Amino acid sequence: MSADFDIDIDFDHHSDEANADPVAYYARFREACPVGRSAAHGGFHYTTRYADVARIARDDETFSSARSDHGGQGVGIVIPKGPGLEQYPIELDPPSSTAYRKLINPLLTPEAVEHLVPMIERHAARVVDDFVELGSCDLVRDLTNPLPAAVTLDWLGFPEEDWARLAGPIHDIFAAPAGSERAARGAAGLAYMDRRIRELIAERRSEPRSDGVSTLVAGRRDDGGEFGEDELVSVIGLLIAGGVDTTTSLTGSTLVHLARHPEQRQKLIESPGLLDTATEEFLRAFAPSQSMARTVTRDTEVGGCPMHAGDRVLIPWVAANHDPAVFPDPEQVRLDRDAGRHLSFGIGSHRCVGAHLARAMFRAMMTQVLTRLPDYRVIEEGLVPYPTRGNQSGWDAVPAVFTPGARATAATGSIRALTTPTPLRVTEVRAAADGVVAVDLGLPDGGELPGWRPGAHVELRLPSGRLRQYSLCGDPADATTWRIGVLHEPQGRGGSVELHELARPGAIFSVRGPRNHFPLLRAPSYLFIAGGIGVTPILAMVREAAGRGTPFTVVYGGRTRSTMAFADELAAIAGDALTLLPQDEAGLPDLPRLLGGLAPDTAVYACGPAPMLAAVEQECARLDLTDRLHLERFADGDAPETTFDAAENRAFEVQLARTGVTLTVPADRRLIEVLRDAVSGLSYDCEKGYCGACETRVLAGTPEHRDSVLSDEERLAGRTMMICVGRCQGDRLVIDL
Repeated sequence: MSADFDIDIDFDHHSDEANADPVAYYARFREACPVGRSAAHGGFHYTTRYADVARIARDDETFSSARSDHGGQGVGIVIPKGPGLEQYPIELDPPSSTAYRKLINPLLTPEAVEHLVPMIERHAARVVDDFVELGSCDLVRDLTNPLPAAVTLDWLGFPEEDWARLAGPIHDIFAAPAGSERAARGAAGLAYMDRRIRELIAERRSEPRSDGVSTLVAGRRDDGGEFGEDELVSVIGLLIAGGVDTTTSLTGSTLVHLARHPEQRQKLIESPGLLDTATEEFLRAFAPSQSMARTVTRDTEVGGCPMHAGDRVLIPWVAANHDPAVFPDPEQVRLDRDAGRHLSFGIGSHRCVGAHLARAMFRAMMTQVLTRLPDYRVIEEGLVPYPTRGNQSGWDAVPAVFTPGARATAATGSIRALTTPTPLRVTEVRAAADGVVAVDLGLPDGGELPGWRPGAHVELRLPSGRLRQYSLCGDPADATTWRIGVLHEPQGRGGSVELHELARPGAIFSVRGPRNHFPLLRAPSYLFIAGGIGVTPILAMVREAAGRGTPFTVVYGGRTRSTMAFADELAAIAGDALTLLPQDEAGLPDLPRLLGGLAPDTAVYACGPAPMLAAVEQECARLDLTDRLHLERFADGDAPETTFDAAENRAFEVQLARTGVTLTVPADRRLIEVLRDAVSGLSYDCEKGYCGACETRVLAGTPEHRDSVLSDEERLAGRTMMICVGRCQGDRLVIDL
């Protein structure tokens, strides 16, 4: 329905109706009047659609984050404005904000955060140790507030006696009603924080240490000048506030959701590798920062609604995250959804620099709960929400009970998963069947890879930018080699064709993992059903079951005997327990016979083409075996697929304007891979071309855009590019790095 933009709409994101259900509130306006003008809080424009929110957040010239007199005094990035010290760089526009981003970025890259993970895990175990033996806790007071505070303040260099004293006031500011005694207490706490930051800056100037504040104090502007004390206080204060309560909010909301949906909690317990994907979905569904605001600098229009210089405009991340045009069935929380396009970290020049740290802290807390408090029950009557969800959303109190547990033992020191893209070298390629190759991968130095269990998969980033997941099918006991099997699919989406062309000994691919959404749970006996390339995870499972001495049978079907990969290897392990069913010889598996005669305690594991899995699922439902069925689906997910052919990649040079360094980007490497080797503190996140974190100015040359962020006009202008997926149309680029 078209809106009359001369009439104010009865919209207020702080109203009781909005607080009761923000998602439904924005959905109602998205349907009736997606962009409008509200008279509330002195008047402002509101938006509800992903495209409009992203456009405004990325256009710093037209929609300013800086403070101004428009809409009153105070913090300019929320509606209504409120009191508070100026926060650098989030309340500045480029180029004023750029120096502060460059100061912060090196501390919070994926690689820098990876080094913090052992410290984060130690704190998480310690915090849970404080209450795990009691059998009850307030998950906010005892876990989700103290852990992020301890991690953030420890990382920055604050002594332990400051951790608890600073955690409380930050939470009070977000959770207390405006004007309350608690809000005043929070303000007093922030005054103490200001004083402690100044003291720590002075200490680190005279005696630097290996902590965050020392790094910030040592930072310099492009002209070599120091940052002043007030500037550093603003930057450090924002890092503390951003690092503490936002993660508190996300984790509390997720724990309440999982308590209300125990089937999803159980799935995460059984498949801990699923937490990596689910983290993005939880961020989408439970954005801690619900909305921000901008000030219009020049007359413009959004969604047909005219906006004038000085107007205030609301950009609600929560509405964008629930726009059905981007996220199908947005009201559903789907653990396997590819939700990386969410805007909970923002988009554009002010995208949250602490995104990687927030994820690491969230995962550490969730892992502790799922492994040490797996049966926790939230006391619904004791839940206390934030007084308003207009700007920040979360829980002030989440009381819970659980079976008491033991304090944690010392860490085993095992090698963790490759959470950042890591170059692995192809060590061997061999034919496993007609149209199937087995590809062995290892670290270039021959070192040990992270351990894995049957059902695990790894993610390869191909030179085209395509992401592909492949099940590990080798022997977990081989610590230096990961083996995958790849089916050549000429009519597929291009990934298998590309990998078959490029997989040669010595080739390098960026890899993350392992992750395991399909774990082999202990059972008295197993029935394994494999179809086609679905044999890859089943092969590892059969090897594991045989090693345990657990009874099993295997049924493996394929189009023809010659196309059935790893059949000989499977036969050597399974012996008489294996039945091979080439379709051209034996037809389709007789599922009623296979499933109808199972012992009552046999677990069923199946992986293969969608029609086969649907048939297995249907027959198990008919026989009331669904609770014993475990499936691995070949899912495309929700991510947009690139259409670029890696065979058309060409080598080019990229000059870094600020250093004068020129780098060569080979045809078989991505631009960001080359830049990561040369640029400290490079900002990036999704590596799929849709989060906008790596947007970089182009000073010369014509970029080849492969992202889903830039508009058609921006692509034609060629002033910026997403360096995670983009390339060059010619021989040379000059970029602002």
